[in-house]
Amino acid sequence: LVSPESSVSVSAHNAVVGLAKAPGSTGLWEKFSFGLHPAALQERLFVSEENVDGFLGTAFCPSPCSQSALESQPLIEVLDVTEDRIQIRVE
Repeated sequence: LVSPESSVSVSAHNAVVGLAKAPGSTGLWEKFSFGLHPAALQERLFVSEENVDGFLGTAFCPSPCSQSALESQPLIEVLDVTEDRIQIRVE
């Protein structure tokens, strides 16, 4: 993380933490952890095609699936992610 470029904004009903990667750090972030105490952190995933596929895969088939069940699952593609919306195509 890069300290000067990271930021925190707090209001009465919201808090936003902006994080900036250090130079040389590449690739998308997959997840983050947060909480009041290091021993009790909660994990959250960033929105990505892989994370959406994984989440929906467990939602459609929570236990180990047969090959035919896996082949009949919908194809999910994350098309666009912005601050106020996410666009996903399902085939």
